[in-house]
Amino acid sequence: MKGRHRSAGSSGGALKLGAAAVAVLIVLAGSWYAFNKYSKPACGGTAAKLSIGAVADIAPALRQQAADWAEQAKQNGNCVDIEVFDEDPADVAAALAGKAEKSLTGVGQANGKTRIPDVWVADSSLWLQRIRAVNPQSLQAGAHSIALSPVVLAMPEPIATASFGWPNKNISYADLVTKVATDQKVKVGIVEPSRDATGLGSLLTLATVAQQAGGGNQTQATQIATAALRALAAGRSSVRSDLVQKFPRGSDPAALGSGLTVAPLSEQAVIQYNGQQPPVRLAALYAEPSAPPMDYPYVVLSADKASMADELLKQLNSQDFRDKLGAIGLRGADGAPGKGFQTPANAPGALAAAAPQLPDAATVEQLLSRWQAITLPARMLAVIDVSGSMLEPVPTAGNATRMQVTLEAARKGMSLFDDSWSLGVWIFSTLLDGNKDYKQLVPIGPLVSQRATALQALATIQPKKNGDTGLYDTILAAYKAVQSGYESGRVNSIIVMTDGENDDPAGGLKLEDLIAQLKAAADPQKPIQIILIGIGDKVGEAAMKQITDSVGGGTFVAPDPAKIGDIFLQAISLRGQIAQPK
Repeated sequence: MKGRHRSAGSSGGALKLGAAAVAVLIVLAGSWYAFNKYSKPACGGTAAKLSIGAVADIAPALRQQAADWAEQAKQNGNCVDIEVFDEDPADVAAALAGKAEKSLTGVGQANGKTRIPDVWVADSSLWLQRIRAVNPQSLQAGAHSIALSPVVLAMPEPIATASFGWPNKNISYADLVTKVATDQKVKVGIVEPSRDATGLGSLLTLATVAQQAGGGNQTQATQIATAALRALAAGRSSVRSDLVQKFPRGSDPAALGSGLTVAPLSEQAVIQYNGQQPPVRLAALYAEPSAPPMDYPYVVLSADKASMADELLKQLNSQDFRDKLGAIGLRGADGAPGKGFQTPANAPGALAAAAPQLPDAATVEQLLSRWQAITLPARMLAVIDVSGSMLEPVPTAGNATRMQVTLEAARKGMSLFDDSWSLGVWIFSTLLDGNKDYKQLVPIGPLVSQRATALQALATIQPKKNGDTGLYDTILAAYKAVQSGYESGRVNSIIVMTDGENDDPAGGLKLEDLIAQLKAAADPQKPIQIILIGIGDKVGEAAMKQITDSVGGGTFVAPDPAKIGDIFLQAISLRGQIAQPK
């Protein structure tokens, strides 16, 4: 019994010693933790700050890499404070353009909460190109791509397999254009191209392919391109999250038939969508010719932070950052994937790292103008000058008259307007309808019922030989006519095409009288745009600007009348950005 007692006592002592040892270890561990934590080199002075505004697609990887770099800097006795925040590229682009009092087609003004960061990471170099076109001084030369995600055609896997032989075969943009133009069962979607680089890049590619599809026949090419644009417009979404919700939620024929058939998206978007285990997975089809990829340019906006930004950029060229990108479905800047990248079926393991081939800024803006013309619902009165000077030939247009090039621009523009538009047509000179300088050819009405009538009216227009230009009386009458039938939910506007200054031998309104009466008639609750297009080099541009500035709208001048078609499209695009009275 004593032995057992001693044994018990020894055991109790051992337990006490063990407990004490554990306690000592805990204390030592805690002391080591404290020593390790506080013996690290301390940051000296105030932390150097750097703000990075990044598109949400890449922001998580940037935050992680910035935090790692900040910790490394701290180990070396330096303090850096890096803030990475999500910022919509369209808003930053709008803010940068706004510094030069310019705007980007379809973008308008920046969100009131938009910040211009020290470093900007957009999703595509297309944004940089668009900004430099309107405000060349806003961006420093040179931008480094830090990631890559190709633009693919996303399609429900059952449809991709049955209709296009995926994954053994791929689809081309030419195939897609043909399908869209000929098969009404194909439901194609797109994220709003004026505010989304994926949408814009794919729209540029589709438009180019559609234009080539005419086989040299310009009329047929335009018809195909217009059909493709209209189909895209019908399936457009403001943001990507809304678009992907349109894909079918079931694999049965009814669900597949009623859902979205195909939409251009980034490879990353498809990877992330499939990662959510949806009822129907998406196939990523790497179509040719490839659309400009998402190349995530790293742009320094604050010159005094350039040195710090360059140091961080070195970290973004590392394998460590490539692996962080791979975890969120992005490739490295050279097109090679990092660890954790979920490569879609039929995808290339690595992509060419060459800089994306971007169309010139004028091509981009012209296409977006066409897009705006198609997508924005409108109620418009077109007022066309038929004074004698419209008979003058245009050497740069094969000596076609000013009247002929103007009417051709109007016809092409009208072909873009879908049946939801309302349109009316007036002509003006002097004394066209009794004592009136203007005459109504077609009252404002829906194109669904009077498109043929409007086209026929355009075909009958002839200049009035020796007719003068009763511009001011016509503008006031047109303004009041549009105002009398104002329709909310539409852009109500007047578009006047003229090749001369106001010239009314019978008297009529003076400039100051017109402006005063327009201001008196204007109703802020029912805004009406006046869009004035000057044709040739003898228009009164200064007076025209005074008119449009007084009640809202815009003045556009084509010194070379042969360019009236481009100017017309540019003017139509203004409808989405109502210029306020000045």
